[in-house]
Amino acid sequence: MRLLMKILPLIFISFSLSCAATLAKPLATEPSPVEVPRAPGANQAASRGDGFDAELNGFDYPFPVKTFKFESQGENVSMAYMDIEPSVNPNGKTVLLFHGKNFGGFYFDRIAKDLAAKGYRVVIPDQIGFGKSSKPEHYQYSFAQLARSTHDLLESIGVREFTLVGHSMGGMLATRYALLYPDSVQKFILINPIGLEDYRMLTSYKTIDEQFQNEFKANEETIKKYQNESYYDGKWKPAYDALIVPAVGWTKGPDRQRLAYTAALTSDMVYNQPVVHEFKNIKAKTVLIIGQRDRTAVGKGWASPENQKKMGDYPKLGRAAAKAIPKSKLIELPGLGHVPFVEDYDRFAAVFFKEF
Repeated sequence: MRLLMKILPLIFISFSLSCAATLAKPLATEPSPVEVPRAPGANQAASRGDGFDAELNGFDYPFPVKTFKFESQGENVSMAYMDIEPSVNPNGKTVLLFHGKNFGGFYFDRIAKDLAAKGYRVVIPDQIGFGKSSKPEHYQYSFAQLARSTHDLLESIGVREFTLVGHSMGGMLATRYALLYPDSVQKFILINPIGLEDYRMLTSYKTIDEQFQNEFKANEETIKKYQNESYYDGKWKPAYDALIVPAVGWTKGPDRQRLAYTAALTSDMVYNQPVVHEFKNIKAKTVLIIGQRDRTAVGKGWASPENQKKMGDYPKLGRAAAKAIPKSKLIELPGLGHVPFVEDYDRFAAVFFKEF
């Protein structure tokens, strides 16, 4: 018995170290997507003031949600995603959509529907740490890790080549993906991406603990105020209310503290992992669609007054990015902000779908 008691801790330590050494290991050799039933009554739940748990149970996505289960950094995680089949004769092509930091894949509903009507298969993942995907408590978030996990998902569902579209933070992730897996990206479209400048050069660093305190204070009023000022030029419309339902629900839900810490970790990722200096290495034909009124910038609130005036100048930043990316085309949308496909879908669609 004494010998057994001595051996057991050693076995446990050995097992823990072997798990920690794993970066992104699928749970099975060929992981099978798992269908998740669409949860009814999301709007009713929100109107009652009920909160959502970390995986947004009770919030309905526009298309059926599947999950890709795998092991990453010693934790079992699942990536939620929507895989929309063409609604007309398939053209054999796929479009991959990457969401922004303050959203999940749900806000791509109109874009996905219209792409499917043109014969495209559309894949929309919620990245680990976002939307309906896992929010591991002890995780090193990096754009490279998120790109690798997405690559593994695509391999599991037989997607090898595609048009890659990234919005906001999704643009930074899409850039890292295009750099890591250039052979997969047939065409590259960036919609008002953040990361067109190196925030480390313009604003001070906030620790993860400081970021957590800021995120933990969030409520419906602060969420709406930030998006109204940053995205919509102070002109909030009732149609925008649906887009903040998940974020507001999280502030009222049982996992509020863990979600605030996850948000702090991903904010640290955005600040510390710039992609702007590598634009010159992008191989794919690239299209930048830039709402000209956008002034979004990470850390602007704690930058010096002088730098606050400089940060988030999207007309200037978009032109600089188009100059830096070898095979690029710039489309400017005057009068629109950070989320042009929400603000004025028809104007956005008129330029976006010409690229397909």
